[in-house]
Amino acid sequence: MVALNFEKTLLTIILAGILAGSLPESVVGQDCGCAADLCCSEHGYCGVGDAYCGTGCREGPCYVTPSSGVSVADTVTDAFFNAIIGQAGADCAGKNFYTRAAFLEAANSNSQFGTTGSVDDSKREIAAFFAHVSHETTNFCHIEEIDGATQDYCDENYPQYPCAPNKAYYGRGPLQLTWNYNYALAGNAIKFDGLANPDIVASDVVVSFKAALWFWMTNVHPILGQGFGETIRKINGDVECDGKEPEKVNSRVEYYTNYCNQLGVTTGDNLYC
Repeated sequence: MVALNFEKTLLTIILAGILAGSLPESVVGQDCGCAADLCCSEHGYCGVGDAYCGTGCREGPCYVTPSSGVSVADTVTDAFFNAIIGQAGADCAGKNFYTRAAFLEAANSNSQFGTTGSVDDSKREIAAFFAHVSHETTNFCHIEEIDGATQDYCDENYPQYPCAPNKAYYGRGPLQLTWNYNYALAGNAIKFDGLANPDIVASDVVVSFKAALWFWMTNVHPILGQGFGETIRKINGDVECDGKEPEKVNSRVEYYTNYCNQLGVTTGDNLYC
């Protein structure tokens, strides 16, 4: 009996070794930091092929998406940006924080933002981004979530992203980045310590815009073709969609429609979620 158990144990070890050896290299590297010849997928894994180098690819030899030829800087003009922030009150913290120059610096590090697909696709993406930003920050008035400091947004279901002592992960920045895992992943992607220093998203305006664009390119950009309504669902669908908070959905749609009109493009279908 002892000999039989030993044989079973040995067989188990051999099988485990075979299985471990057969695992593809692409499963390693969660959250990326990949070798130069591997792509970082939208879900944070290293590998090659469509699942890694296609839609949502963060870094590495990503497949090149045809450019629309749209210039983000020429589209988001001083007049366009200032018309938004100009609606913020003089006492708004964001009034002296958010700048077009910081947005453009962040956008320059995301070559596919507002530049892929058709001309109309690109303009709709820019309109959609600023629609959500305008709603989330009340026209660039707020840098941080109102009363956000009363909640820490630490999700312990993600032990790989442990919350730091005395740090809270409430909404900050143009898209109100929230939750410990989002801060960790954004930090990994744009090189700041998201868990130990979430406050930088509310103190460094370029990091603030980069964090917003990281969230956008990772979560929203891949589903833009499904319509503006699906972008709402991606950003705050659990709270607002399916009739939960229609006034907030209507606010986002109103901003989007307005910006599409300004940019001379139709809104497309599926406006609501």
